[in-house]
Amino acid sequence: MTTLAIGFVLIALLVGLVLLGLQIAYALFAVGFLGIWIIRGNIDLAFRMMELTAYSGIADYLFATIPLFVLMGLLVSVSNVGRDTFEVAEELLRRVLCGLGVATVAANTIFAAVTGVSIASAAVFTRVAVPEMTRHGYRPAFAAGTVAGSSVLGMLIPPSLLLIIYGVLAEVSIGGMFIAGLIPGMLLAIGFVAMLMGISVLFPGFVYTDPQAARVKRLDRSGPKMSAATMLGKLIPIILLVFLVLGGLYSGFFTPTEAGGIGAFGALIIALWRRSLGGGRMWQVMKQTGAISVAILVLLIAASYYSRMLSIAGLPNAIADLVRAGGFSPLGFLMFYSVIILLMGMILDSTSILLIMVPIAAPIAQGLGIDLSHFGIITVLAVEIGLLTPPFGISVFTVHNTLDDPNVTVEQIFAATLPFIGVMLLVLLVVALVPSTATALL
Repeated sequence: MTTLAIGFVLIALLVGLVLLGLQIAYALFAVGFLGIWIIRGNIDLAFRMMELTAYSGIADYLFATIPLFVLMGLLVSVSNVGRDTFEVAEELLRRVLCGLGVATVAANTIFAAVTGVSIASAAVFTRVAVPEMTRHGYRPAFAAGTVAGSSVLGMLIPPSLLLIIYGVLAEVSIGGMFIAGLIPGMLLAIGFVAMLMGISVLFPGFVYTDPQAARVKRLDRSGPKMSAATMLGKLIPIILLVFLVLGGLYSGFFTPTEAGGIGAFGALIIALWRRSLGGGRMWQVMKQTGAISVAILVLLIAASYYSRMLSIAGLPNAIADLVRAGGFSPLGFLMFYSVIILLMGMILDSTSILLIMVPIAAPIAQGLGIDLSHFGIITVLAVEIGLLTPPFGISVFTVHNTLDDPNVTVEQIFAATLPFIGVMLLVLLVVALVPSTATALL
């Protein structure tokens, strides 16, 4: 068997192990070790490379961004900043078509700029937005689907853990990836808003339990109003945090790691000011930060080891030659690659897809002249869609598990997210056809 054939068999083995339930880090280590041993015929070399990878894989100062941004996101979540952001958006957008749906997207967009984790957004806004939308006559399944669909903004609007992981795997600037995600993230948010308004006009029964009563309630201008001072007070913490982190990052005043540290400190001040860390919550935040960060860093070490095995097997170069021989243009390769990612998203989580595919695909994309920042945004967009597609759909399951309504089934939430998937596919196509949407600000 040739080295190339061994490489393909090992990739199939990796996917099989993950599907059988083996944790992705163990699967990557096992396949990498087995591959180096078989290809080189030297088990001592496989052990030595594992030792070197464990030391050098995360030794760079840049990797401190991961625990810092995780800590910032958790502190923001525990401080009820998400709830306040939604309440202000609700007040401002209540009389807009599908106003509370638009408010959920707007609040998620702002919340994404400081958390970077879709699951956090899904959990927070399920508790905050779904009860409020249901109370105003929205169908519970539609409300849950809106939260699940808009939660994916956390993975594209910077800072984003997926963008950080991609930057590490593809060896591109994390700060550059954050900048590249701005325009596509805004396109996605605007697309969600336009879609929600359109559906509320064309298919009101999909949105409201009683469309006529909901329309009357939307146009009713009576009732208590939130004062401008109250709204400003609720928004000041998150506005300052976004300005501090993203302003410093995009102006070049902070490196990504420094921005993470400053953001975490700012989030800590907000949490202390709001007295949100009592009752053992500070310990819970620190414990969760450690658990999430260590899990991600171990995954990155495993991915680096797996990537070295692929290089030894010559797999990226061999696949690149096959792509060129097949007559794929850069756009054709992007479309083919996106379809593979979308299919993998139905059965694997987002981090696993990145760890398996980026070490193979990034060198091929670079060889075809595709900008790796542009390629990264396409990758993350395609991976995000997997957060909403069955049978995996982790954002949908997060919303369902957090939702306190036995009458709303997982299947109903999946159905309610279909319009969001349509918008994401459209934005994915636009970004693939117009690279400047990702590279214009770089």
